Amino acid sequence: MPSPLAAIPLSMRLAGVTEIECVTPDLNGIPRGKVMTVSGFLAERRLQMARGVMLQAVMGGYPAPRFYGSEDGDLILRAVPEQVHVLPWAETPRALAVCDAVELDGSLSNLSSRALLQSVLERYTERNWQPVVATELEFFIFEPHADGAQPFQPPIGLDGRREVGQAAFSVGSNNGLRGFFAEVRSAMEALGIPADTFMHEMGVSQFEINFVHGDPLLIADQTFLFKHLLHEVALKHGLIAVCMAKPLGQVPGSSMHVHQSVIEKRHGRNIFTDPSNEQPTFSFYHFIGGLQHCLADLTLMMAPNINSYQRFNSTYASPNSLCWSVDNRSAGLRVPASDAANRRIENRLPGADANPYLAIAAGLAAGFHGLANEIDPAAAMQGEFQPPAELRLPSSLPAAIDRLRNSNLATELFPAEFIEGYIATKTLELESFLAEITPWERRYLGSQV
Repeated sequence: MPSPLAAIPLSMRLAGVTEIECVTPDLNGIPRGKVMTVSGFLAERRLQMARGVMLQAVMGGYPAPRFYGSEDGDLILRAVPEQVHVLPWAETPRALAVCDAVELDGSLSNLSSRALLQSVLERYTERNWQPVVATELEFFIFEPHADGAQPFQPPIGLDGRREVGQAAFSVGSNNGLRGFFAEVRSAMEALGIPADTFMHEMGVSQFEINFVHGDPLLIADQTFLFKHLLHEVALKHGLIAVCMAKPLGQVPGSSMHVHQSVIEKRHGRNIFTDPSNEQPTFSFYHFIGGLQHCLADLTLMMAPNINSYQRFNSTYASPNSLCWSVDNRSAGLRVPASDAANRRIENRLPGADANPYLAIAAGLAAGFHGLANEIDPAAAMQGEFQPPAELRLPSSLPAAIDRLRNSNLATELFPAEFIEGYIATKTLELESFLAEITPWERRYLGSQV
């Protein structure tokens, strides 16, 4: 549910605050925007930003202007009233507003990942359906260091040692992070983000948070805000939070699993379950069929970076196929054990580095495509299995870019302007990576070949 503060007038919520960060997610899910005075914000002064910012690469560059308009005109940042929050971690009173990116004619921008998700949800609304999702985000907490060529290191624990990887599911306090997590929880409460559970994951100093299920746009906003507060609170505690898909070798990577179901609004029932016998419906299978039919083409929206494929290529609990299974973590599409009313499909493909708006939009658009076209899935897999070739995903960033570029389906599901701009930025990021010489190359090739 949204924070109870959402019912309080903005002028009261922002009392004593002088500045507000007006941000919107770029294509990578990074907050981009401007800081304005609260007086200007409350006066509804129009806030504009160049369209090209929506396609900004992680290095800071931009693709060719033709992908966002050769004149690089402005967008309007329009605040979402229920997502205006005072930031509890700020040293001086400061607030944040999540904004929609709106064209000058008043329409949502095709370059906005938040708008992309909203357009997918409209398809469900037309059928009187309400998707329900929940995300599970994994992340690492490390000691800060200035040398990007050196591996990340976990913080020194209370016993004077660094964690070495035997702490999975531990609830002990030796990692010395109790104070950090207490402030994270406090910040979540202030931002209206309910949490189901925190846990220590399999990796060294790796953790997971499970969000409470709800409206997809709300959950995407909460995941977006959580990643922002996680980075900010970590810095305040002399730490760094890392949401890379694979920050360390030889340990599991970090995912952002997305649980999905669909409610029929009129009767409030889960369309994946037949109320007469509590068995799966055709809709349940068709949703899975849509995921299998579409998600290989959309892999780039769930695995957006060169590092994402390090996670895919180390497949322990990180499936890289579109096989589906009941309660089997080897499958990319898992049906968790649950009662019939809560039957759902867990998409285990997105990494922690994925933009939550895009990862959720990709899954829901694919599922809707399966529902609308009554696509049957392949047979379920159980136990140990080898994925058939037709259900495998692209195994590298270049392959995922090519798959999306050559997909007619992608531009049926999403605006061509977004797909073309997204590919352009991801290609720019790939070219930047390929222009670098890695420590591995220097280490093993520098003196032997």
